[in-house]
Amino acid sequence: MKITFPDGNVKEFKSGSTGLEIAKSIGERLAMAAIVVEVNGVLQDLNSPIEKDAKLRIITFKDKEGVDVFRHSSAHILAAAVTSLFKYARPTIGPAVENGFYYDFAHEPFTPADLEKIEKKMQEIIQKNIPVERIELTKQKAKELFKDNKFKLELIDEAEGQISAYKMGDFIDLCRGPHVPSTGMVKAIKVTKASSAYWKGDATKDSLQRIYGTSFPENKQLSEYLTLLQEAEKRDHRKLGQELGLFFVHDFSPGAPIFLPKGTIVYNELLSFIRKEYKKRGYQEVITPSLYEKGLWETSGHWQHYHENMFNVQSEGRIFSLKPMNCPSHCLIFKNKVWSYKELPLRIADFAPLHRNEISGALSGLTRVRKFSQDDAHIFVTEEDLEKEMDKVIDFERFVYEDIFKFKYHMYLATRPDEFLGDPKLWDKAEKLLEDILKKKKIPYTLMPKDGAFYGPKIDLKIKDALGREWQTATIQLDFQLPKRFDLAYEGQDGKKHVPIMIHRAVLGSLERFIGLLIEHFAGRFPLWLSPVQVKILPIADRHNEYAQKVAQAMQSADIRVEVDTKAESTPKKVRDAQLEQVNYILVVGDKEVESNTVNVRTRDNIVHGEKKVDAFMKEILDEVNQKAIK
Repeated sequence: MKITFPDGNVKEFKSGSTGLEIAKSIGERLAMAAIVVEVNGVLQDLNSPIEKDAKLRIITFKDKEGVDVFRHSSAHILAAAVTSLFKYARPTIGPAVENGFYYDFAHEPFTPADLEKIEKKMQEIIQKNIPVERIELTKQKAKELFKDNKFKLELIDEAEGQISAYKMGDFIDLCRGPHVPSTGMVKAIKVTKASSAYWKGDATKDSLQRIYGTSFPENKQLSEYLTLLQEAEKRDHRKLGQELGLFFVHDFSPGAPIFLPKGTIVYNELLSFIRKEYKKRGYQEVITPSLYEKGLWETSGHWQHYHENMFNVQSEGRIFSLKPMNCPSHCLIFKNKVWSYKELPLRIADFAPLHRNEISGALSGLTRVRKFSQDDAHIFVTEEDLEKEMDKVIDFERFVYEDIFKFKYHMYLATRPDEFLGDPKLWDKAEKLLEDILKKKKIPYTLMPKDGAFYGPKIDLKIKDALGREWQTATIQLDFQLPKRFDLAYEGQDGKKHVPIMIHRAVLGSLERFIGLLIEHFAGRFPLWLSPVQVKILPIADRHNEYAQKVAQAMQSADIRVEVDTKAESTPKKVRDAQLEQVNYILVVGDKEVESNTVNVRTRDNIVHGEKKVDAFMKEILDEVNQKAIK
């Protein structure tokens, strides 16, 4: 049989050769690193035979698919350890997740001592290098095998076609696979935490115990990850948000952050920045309702595809929903008048609050919420102007992430999913257009097959923060379907009616989430233009208070955010407090400064700049604010 590799090379192999044998023919190191193989686009176990000509890719831990399989196999090791130690624990599901894996069990809560035993048992299983074998089962046989586990029986009833399971010594788990060939491939494994969960995330169903873990092919990688976790804990935006007085979340409104005055400053500064850019780039801001009748969502298709994630209320016999996105609102705006091609592109921007009914267990600070706002915009454009407009949107994103925030980022092109709306030919055309723009602008990107929205392909931008973690922020989505569903039209140059193309785009994305990642990226040390308190003035003695207030008033008049610390404490203590509050510039004033109309300047990093004239210092920091400098 002929095997075609990703680089185009073709090699002959005996029919029935396994992925592992093919990897060994290339090199022992590759065979040792191989986790699974992709055969004609489908992942399969290394030990499964390949019977006919195929396109083949050898997957390692360097590939996302490899990491997912590796971590899912690690979840099976966790389940094997738990069921060997706790005979009455019933395993349910155990997927790979970002940075690790978890497994849910029907069992009483696990203690810290239990988790230590479980981790030790996992390491024993790894050291034994137990083969992981695939088993094909009929539904009847599967039900006999898992007769004591109602959760597995439910999954078996829901499954279509052949059932598969994986055997690891005495432990057998229902699973589609694929998996690593043996447990010894997982060189480093760690239990990270435990929590409660609900079966299938439904609060009306059984309460379960969830154990989280992570794993790597090398101990060094685990050590580096644990060090990263320690640093991430210091930067946790939920912790810093409380310490710096930025925001909090209350049980009376879960998933809806309450921004305090300092957090509101950061929020409004980001809004102000985006609004100024909108004026330069021809966007028009609108204000739209939060509540819409069910009919709107039926027209848009969200009721059919998304209503379980929406908050619904009844009034006067009608069903209304809090909007989870702005696009249908903007379709109503377009439909409100007759448009000419000369008036397009129409760029509509909206910061309206959005609500999505996320499950409570998934909520987290600012990064996973129920109520949020986006720097959301929708652009209605002709087909002739689409490429030019997409070019402008990408330039907007690059300006924000390269020129302003200095983030490292990568773009992803997501293509048609299995379930989609519209003509496949139109999808192909749209995907090629996006790909051509990225290539023309020489922007590196990664293809994400079948990851587009159901209405069109998209380009997602993911940034890397100071710890190297990836966050998805900006998105650009092409939509040929919503304008048709809303019967939108403009009068073309030929005098006929045409359907506009709709671009969905957000640059910062969710403002709440973006602030959360900024807190963690900067470890609470905001650049001057975003900082809630830019300057703090510290009078040495009470007789210097009047001068300190005079300097503060001059700064306030220049729109510098300033506070005066008149507490009856020592100057070193005041300096330390200001540094802990992450104030950018700390000004000490005493007799000398009063006489010479100066301030003694130091930074939160304890760098002493010394004595400066008030006017000169103000000019310096206003320049820094206007440049939006990142120091």
